[in-house]
Amino acid sequence: MTSAQRISVYDTDSTLDNSAKLLTLPVSGGTAPTIRAKALVFNDPISKRILRQIELVGPSNATVLIEGETGTGKELVARHLHELSGREGPFVAINCGAFNENFVEAELFGHEAGAFTGAQQARAGWFEAANGGTLFLDEIGDMPMALQVKLLRVLQERQVVRLGSRKPVSVDVRLIAATNVDLERAVVAGHFRRDLFYRLNVAPVRLPNLSARPGDIPALVQYFIDLYCRKLEQPTATLSDLALQALLAYEWPGNIRELENVIHYALIVCRNNVIEESDLRFTSLGRELPAVEQGERAFSTDPQDALHAALLRLLDSDLEPVFETVERAVVTAAFDHAGRNQVRAARRLGISRNILRAQLKRFGLMGE
Repeated sequence: MTSAQRISVYDTDSTLDNSAKLLTLPVSGGTAPTIRAKALVFNDPISKRILRQIELVGPSNATVLIEGETGTGKELVARHLHELSGREGPFVAINCGAFNENFVEAELFGHEAGAFTGAQQARAGWFEAANGGTLFLDEIGDMPMALQVKLLRVLQERQVVRLGSRKPVSVDVRLIAATNVDLERAVVAGHFRRDLFYRLNVAPVRLPNLSARPGDIPALVQYFIDLYCRKLEQPTATLSDLALQALLAYEWPGNIRELENVIHYALIVCRNNVIEESDLRFTSLGRELPAVEQGERAFSTDPQDALHAALLRLLDSDLEPVFETVERAVVTAAFDHAGRNQVRAARRLGISRNILRAQLKRFGLMGE
């Protein structure tokens, strides 16, 4: 997970104005999209304000907390902060939600030989690997409470103690954390330590959803068109006006990752190197906004209105307790909708996996 790859930074582009910036990850040889957002553009007025904030914070050693939904480009922001810092050490990216809870401590802080079954030799953790550089902890909201205490101690003392050792090791690491859940709510709910939140939230950076910064969409579309035309070894394609309008109207629940997928597919199926509206394949998770003709607003059913009506009927009933009933229904529905996959269910609900696990145990759903 240590990465020596550097992001590419473009100050201007044919689809950007002179004050915009495009960040990209190194292009791999394959044609399949990565699981990360591999491009991030700052062209929309909202994005430009965020960029100015990033460029002010970057040269410092301040701990940064990046908040944003999956696919909004949090890792690209973290990499850019590292580049701006001038730190000579490596950029190390860790996904806190990807580790087994039993081994995440050893992964972060390292371990000595014999510290646990299978630990045949000593191994440095990710903090030591990032010494002199930047450690990026993604999905920090999934970190177990017991480990949050130890992370707080490391941030305070700038030392790590390997599992199975009593000898502290000094580290010079700038920490950047990211989350797709609301950590303030997690603190109030008792699922995230308040003192750790304040320690992480020194320089907060909030990345809005792609649909909230529509000025970035045309430049990202052009970047992905150029990228996949090269990978597919086909002539450069163009985008019809109707296709562009559809892209701007779509809600983008998957953000930049989903936009990349849509453009990749459109280039495969389009004819005469022109992407038409019919070539765009949107997922059912987002609602494509219908065109408004002659000033008339198309009718659509809002699921929030239906939910509000259902809650009013529930409150009028004799069923008690209402809050626990609703909470159980939400958790159960999300778990079933995600195919009983905890990670997907937690992401859909916007909470950490640990919080979801606690709720599943509370309602007796873990063993079902």
